[in-house]
Amino acid sequence: MDKPNGEQHIVRSRLAYSLGAFGHDAFFALLSTYFMMYVTGHLFDSSDKAFDNRMVGYVTVIILVLRIGELIIDPMIGNAIDRTHTRWGKFKPWVVGGGVISAVLLAALFTPLGGLNLSNPILYLILFAIIYIIMDVFYSFNDVGFWSMVPAMSFDSHERDKIATFARVGSTIGGQIIGFVIMPMVLFFSVKQNGGTGDDRGWFIFAVIVAAISAITAIGVGMFTHEQQSLLRENKEQTKFKDILKILVKNDQLLAIAMSYLFFTTGQTLLNSFELYYFTYILGNSKAFSILGGLNTVVGVISVFLFPLFSGKIGRHKLFYGAASIEVLGAIIFAFAGKSLVLVLIGAELFFIPQPIIFLVVLMTITDSVEYGQLKLGHRDESLTLSVRPLLDKFGGAVANGVVGMATVAAGMTGGATAATVTAHGVNVFKIYMFLIPIALILVGIIIFAIKVKLDEGSHAKIVAELEKTWGKQFNKDDSDNDNAASEPAPQPVPGVTEIPAPVAGTVVDLKNVSDPAFANGSMGQGFAIKPSDGKVYAPFSGTVRATFSTRHAVGLVSDSGIALLIHVGIDTVKLHGTGFVTYFSKGQHVNKGDELMEFWDPTIKKAGLDDTVIVTVTNSEEFDFKQLINANQEVTTTDNVMEVTKKDQEK
Repeated sequence: MDKPNGEQHIVRSRLAYSLGAFGHDAFFALLSTYFMMYVTGHLFDSSDKAFDNRMVGYVTVIILVLRIGELIIDPMIGNAIDRTHTRWGKFKPWVVGGGVISAVLLAALFTPLGGLNLSNPILYLILFAIIYIIMDVFYSFNDVGFWSMVPAMSFDSHERDKIATFARVGSTIGGQIIGFVIMPMVLFFSVKQNGGTGDDRGWFIFAVIVAAISAITAIGVGMFTHEQQSLLRENKEQTKFKDILKILVKNDQLLAIAMSYLFFTTGQTLLNSFELYYFTYILGNSKAFSILGGLNTVVGVISVFLFPLFSGKIGRHKLFYGAASIEVLGAIIFAFAGKSLVLVLIGAELFFIPQPIIFLVVLMTITDSVEYGQLKLGHRDESLTLSVRPLLDKFGGAVANGVVGMATVAAGMTGGATAATVTAHGVNVFKIYMFLIPIALILVGIIIFAIKVKLDEGSHAKIVAELEKTWGKQFNKDDSDNDNAASEPAPQPVPGVTEIPAPVAGTVVDLKNVSDPAFANGSMGQGFAIKPSDGKVYAPFSGTVRATFSTRHAVGLVSDSGIALLIHVGIDTVKLHGTGFVTYFSKGQHVNKGDELMEFWDPTIKKAGLDDTVIVTVTNSEEFDFKQLINANQEVTTTDNVMEVTKKDQEK
C-alpha cells in the first residue's frame, strides 16, 4: 500500500535518502570534528602569537555558548517543522532549504571574511557569531526534518527498517570518509604545504566540496523521496525544553542512561576531535590520517550490521561493558603509542570500533525507557524521550569544541604551528587534554551505567507484559494522558451486537487452556485463542489503533462501537524484541475490517522455544456479554466469526 510508483520508486527513494544521510553526516563531521583544526591552525596566523591565541579563545567561547544555547532553540525548531504544511510535504522543504543554506554558510566559515580576522577582529567576531548561529539553526532544521522523514516515507514498518538501514550505512560512510580524504585533498588544493597542515586555500576548497555534496544530496532527498500524506501524521503536541527536563527528572532510567551517555559522547567526541592534531603535530604525518579514516569507514559499517548479532547473543549490558572496555584499552594504547604509526592505528581503531555499538546500546535503552516511563508515570512520552539523545550529542560536541580550543592554545598548536615547532612540554600538555580527560569521562560514564542503569532486555519484557495487563482499562475513563491513546477520547461502548472474526487463520483454542496464566484466568479479559496456520494478522473490525508496542508482538484496537481488543501474538514473544514481526499500522491510525495489521515469521518464534498461539481478548470485558460461536479445535479463516460481543443492559 506504500508503493504508488512501484518497486523502482521505492529503490530510488531509499537510494536518495541514503545519499542524503551521506551528505548530512559528511557536513556534520567537517563541522564538529575538523572545523576547529582550521580555526586553531589557519584562521589566525599573524606575527603576534598572543593575539592569535586570544582570538582562538574568543572563537572557541562563541562556538561553545552558541551551541549550548541552541539546545533551547532545538525544541522550537521541532515545533516549527511540525506546523509546516506545504504541497511538497512537511519535512522536505526544511531538508532542502536547511541543507542548502547551512552548506553555503559552512563554506563561508572557512574564510577569514575578507581579511576581517586580522584587519578588524571585533567586526569579524560579530559576523562570525551571526553566520555560525544561522548556519547551525538551519542545519538543525535540516537535521530534524531529515531524520523525521523515516516514518513519513512509509507506514510499513518493514519498509521503514530498510530505509533506516540504508540511512545508517550512508551516514556512517559519510561521517567517516571525511577523515579518509581530508588531508590529501586539503594538501592537494593548498599552495603551501606548511609542514603537512595545508593553507587557507586548501581548507576552503575542501569545505566548498563538502558543502556542495551536502546541498546536492539534500536536494536529491527533496526530489526523489515521497512523504505519505495522511491524517496520522498530524502532530497534536508540542515539545518544550522544560518538558524534556521534567521527563528526565521523573524517569530515573532515562536520566541514568542520559547521564552515562553524556560522559561517553563528550569523551569520545573530544578524543576523536584531537586525532588529526595528533597525526599533524606529533606524528608530523597528516597524510597518514587517511589510513585511519579509511579503516573507520569500513569498520563503522561492519559494526552497525554486527550489533544485532552480538546483542542477541550476549545481551546489551554485557555488550556495553565489553565495548566500553575495548574503547578504554584503545585510548590507553593510543596514549602510549608515541610516534609509532602502527601503535597509533591499533589504539585509535580499538577506540573507534566500539563507538557505534555503544551508541546503539544507548539508543535501544533510551527507546526501552519509553515503556519504563509509561509504566511508572502512567503516560507515554515517546517523542520527548527520544529527543534526549541528540541533545546530549550536541552538548557533548559543544564542550569538546571548547576543550579543543583551550588545548591547542596551551600546547602551542595555533597560528601556523607545525610538528617541528611544538615543544616537548606542548606535547605533554596536549596528551593530557587528548587522553586523560576523555578516559576519565568515559570511566565516569561506565560507573554511572553500572550503578544506575538497571533497564535491560529482561526487565523491559516484564514491563511490556505489565503494560499489556493494564491496557484497555483506561477506556472506562478519560484516556487523554494514556501512553498509547490517540489524541481524541476513545469511543464509549454503545448498545448492539458485534461479531468478531478470527484475526488470523488457524485452529481455535479455549482461552482457559493457553499457557499464560494472565490470559487463561480471564484477568486480561474474555476472548479466545488461535493456533495459527498463517502469519498474517487482520483487523477483525473497523476501529482505531490505540496501543502499539515497540516489540511489535501485539496491538490494541478500539472498535467504532467501543470494544477494546488486544491481539497478542505468541506467549512471551516480547523477548524477541520485534525480531520476526512486521507491523503495518501507526498509533492513532483508523483501520477498516480486513486490513492487514501485521505479519509474523512463525519459525522465528518456534526457534526461540516460544509458543506461537495468537490470543484475542476484550480488555473492557465488564461492559459486554459474550457468546462463543465456534468451539475449540475447529479450524477457522479470517472470514469466520468466532465470538459475539453484546453491550450489557446497564438498567438490569
